[in-house]
Amino acid sequence: MTDTNDRSQDAGQADSGDDQDLETDAEETPNSTVGEFSSMETDSGENGESPDPETRIDEMLREEPDDEEGPSRGLFDDLLSGEPIFKKKEVLRPSYTPRKLPHREDQINNMATILVSALRGDTPSNILIYGKTGTGKTASAKFVSEELESTSKKYEVPCEVEYINCEVTDTQYRVLAQLANKFIDKNCDRIDATIEDHRSLLERAREDSTELADTEFETAEAIEAEIDDLESERDSFSEVPMTGWPTDRVYNSFFDAVDYRERVVVIMLDEIDKLVEKSGDDTLYNLSRMNSELERSRVSIIGISNDLKFTDFLDPRVNSSLGEEEIVFPPYDANQLRDILEARAEIAFKDGALTDEVIPLCAAFAAQEHGDARRALDLLRTAGELAERDDTNNVEEDHVREAQEKIEIDRVVEVVRTLPQQSKLVLFSIILLEKQGVHNINTGEVYNIYKRLCEELDADVLTQRRVTDLISELDMLGIVNAVVVSKGRYGRTKEISLSVPLEETEAVLLSDSRLGDIEDVQPFVQARFDN
Repeated sequence: MTDTNDRSQDAGQADSGDDQDLETDAEETPNSTVGEFSSMETDSGENGESPDPETRIDEMLREEPDDEEGPSRGLFDDLLSGEPIFKKKEVLRPSYTPRKLPHREDQINNMATILVSALRGDTPSNILIYGKTGTGKTASAKFVSEELESTSKKYEVPCEVEYINCEVTDTQYRVLAQLANKFIDKNCDRIDATIEDHRSLLERAREDSTELADTEFETAEAIEAEIDDLESERDSFSEVPMTGWPTDRVYNSFFDAVDYRERVVVIMLDEIDKLVEKSGDDTLYNLSRMNSELERSRVSIIGISNDLKFTDFLDPRVNSSLGEEEIVFPPYDANQLRDILEARAEIAFKDGALTDEVIPLCAAFAAQEHGDARRALDLLRTAGELAERDDTNNVEEDHVREAQEKIEIDRVVEVVRTLPQQSKLVLFSIILLEKQGVHNINTGEVYNIYKRLCEELDADVLTQRRVTDLISELDMLGIVNAVVVSKGRYGRTKEISLSVPLEETEAVLLSDSRLGDIEDVQPFVQARFDN
């Protein structure tokens, strides 16, 4: 016990000595951290015990003065501080369907004239709609279909429109499965609503049998039997999986779902040429022949295509039944594009946000792209976004020109990214030659580099004739420029040059996992004797 007390006293003295030293140091350096902590110890608890380090830090933080400017600004605060230029940006996106489509009144009225028979319970003629990208085909067809459905509800005529994008849903199985599931869901919803009405009637009838006076049921038991039948019908509809069933079973499910009740169905197949290209014309044949087998419903098809010649590859029987009515959408000119942009800009932007030259310049750029309204809208929207990033209150001509460059690069990136592997290798060969300063590249030079790339990647080597075809395809996409020139007695050859930004295109190609593994290939270029 004595030893313990002696040790504690010695420790206390040592602590006391340390405290004195600290106090002395603090007096010599009053602004030091040591001085701050020693003063905190002086102000510690009643027993003179020093607080733990976390308590010390908390006390120091509490003693710090509050920031005069209030809480710190977050990552998005500065971005939100500027005045927005857009009022409703969605108006400028392709997915938006306007209530008015300038310069498409004739085509819309033509469609309405054909489809009005659906409101009389008759089967409308099938329609094929043609036109280049951005000529208002889909927007006009969707506008007419929305009007058709709203009018059918107004007059209580059973008429439904279903839209399928065949660029996404591009096989017969997927088209039929998606349509089947849409009608199965509609049938089940209708059955559930009917069951709910019957159960409500059943409850009232049990309290008062006179509730059945003006109904099709004579007794409560008859209602219960009908509810059982409806539940059995609902359970008979099973959702079609997106893979795994035989195609004829999927078709039968779709057929039964459509023919469940009396109605006129309009099936809109956008990018219909993609469906034919991927899986042939079997889908169109089955859909166009359905009416001869349906008992309650009637089906009409609206096909929308950018390819004016895709029907040349259809079976004559399909072509005759599908192309009963044809509507062509011509490209917009610059003045028409200006009208479209002005109508959208009035809704999309705040008053005074656009300078006078913005819309005419967007229209002029888009008119060069075969009168593409979608391109014009993208230009206007992107220019507005760039102006917002610059924290300016107006969209100006420079923003439009910058947007034009950005959209062009984005288009190139998307096209290059989705190229087949062999086309990427051919394009990469051209890029390697251009990086070495080779001008007027010929097919033989491209083929030599292409073979070396294939060997390094252990890829199949195509014939030079096939590589020439791939170069022609790249030319059609606007990625390269391939011009056939005559070399006199030496024959004809293609002179190839890149039509897109080299660095951006190379970066997209190298982002491919396989091409990214390519070591630095130095092209071997044979000496040429150009005239």
